Amino acid sequence: MTLPIISADSHVTEPPNTYIDYIDHAWRAKAPRMERHPTMGDIFVVDGMSKPVPMGLVAAAGKPASEIRLTGAKFEELHRGGWDPEARLADQDRDGVAAEIIYPTVGMLLCNHRDFEYKRACFEAYNRWIAAYCAPHPDRLLGVGQTAMRTPDEGIEDLQAIKRLGLRGVMMPGNPGMEDYDSRIYDEFYRAAVEIGLPLSFHILTSRDDQMKARGPKMNGFLAIIRGCQDIIGTLILGGVFERHPRLRVVCVEADAGWVPHYMYRMDHAYDRHRNWLPAGQELSKKPSEYFRENVYTTFQDDWVAFKTADLMNWRRLMWANDFPHSDSTWPWSQELLAKHYADLDDDQREAILCRNVAELYRIDLATLSG
Repeated sequence: MTLPIISADSHVTEPPNTYIDYIDHAWRAKAPRMERHPTMGDIFVVDGMSKPVPMGLVAAAGKPASEIRLTGAKFEELHRGGWDPEARLADQDRDGVAAEIIYPTVGMLLCNHRDFEYKRACFEAYNRWIAAYCAPHPDRLLGVGQTAMRTPDEGIEDLQAIKRLGLRGVMMPGNPGMEDYDSRIYDEFYRAAVEIGLPLSFHILTSRDDQMKARGPKMNGFLAIIRGCQDIIGTLILGGVFERHPRLRVVCVEADAGWVPHYMYRMDHAYDRHRNWLPAGQELSKKPSEYFRENVYTTFQDDWVAFKTADLMNWRRLMWANDFPHSDSTWPWSQELLAKHYADLDDDQREAILCRNVAELYRIDLATLSG
C-alpha cells in the first residue's frame, strides 16, 4: 500500500457526560446516563428501554476470546481512545490506520427506542458531542451524525444541522417514524441528502427486527444480525428508490460483504421470475444487481470471503474497517490480517478497498493524511 489505510467503520465509547451535558435542558432528567451496577459493572441506562447497555463488549478490542465478557467492565478500564481524541491517534497508529469514519455505540441501540421525540433529543446531543470529539483532528477523526427520522421534514433539518457541525455522514435508524424507506414521502429527503453531500448509513443492530431472539444457541443470533441491513437494501432497490434517485449513496455498515454476489444474483432471479409482485407502475429500468453495484457501499472487517469474491461484485464499493474498539474489531492485528486476506488482489483493488473508496465517498483529502 502506497496510500494511507482508512477504516470505514469505527466507533466511540460514549463517556458518562455524552448525553447529560449536551442534551436540551428539557430532556436532561431523562438523558441516558452511566451507572455502576454491583454485578453488571458500568452500564448505560436509557429511559424507556427495559435493558441497559453494558460496557463489556463495546471496548473489548484486542482481548483474547477467553476474556471477552458482556458485563463486569468499568469505564475507566476501557480503551481511552473511545472518548479521548488524543489517545485515539495512538490507537490508530498502533493499528496502521491513518483515519476512521466514526459511529456511535450506545447510539446504535438508541435507534430502536420507540419514542421518536426522545430519540431525536438524544441524537442531537450525540451529534454535538461527536463533533467536539472530532474537532481537534478533523483529518483523522471523521464523525457520522444521527437522525431519528420521525418525519421526512425533520430528517432534512437533521441533515442540515449535521452538515453544519462538520460531520461526514448520517446514520439512519432501521425503522423510520412514518412509512417505510421506499415510500415516496422520503423523496425530498433523499434529494436533500444528495444535494448536501452526506452519505446515508444503515448499521447492524439499528433495526428493531435485529433485536429479535434467534432460535437455537445464543450464538445463532450473531449470525442473524446482518438481516436488518439486507432487508433495508432490498427495500430501497426493489422499492425504486435508486431508480428515482440515481445519485443517492447508501452504506451497509458492519454486515460483512461476502454475501453480496449471491444476494445480487438472488435479487435478479426474483425480478426475472416474479416482477409482477412489484406494485403497479413501479418499474425498474435496470436489474436489481445493477443498483446494488452502483448505489450501495458495504463495510467489512475480517471477512476474507469479500476479498476472495471482490471480482464478483463492484469492488469500488467495498470498504474495509477495523470496528475499533468493539469486540469484533481487528485491532491491533489489522495489518497482519490484511496482508493475508488481500494477497490475491491487485494494487488497484487494494488501494480502492482500503483507501480510495472511502476517501471518495466521504470527500477525504488524502494529502492531509500523507506521512
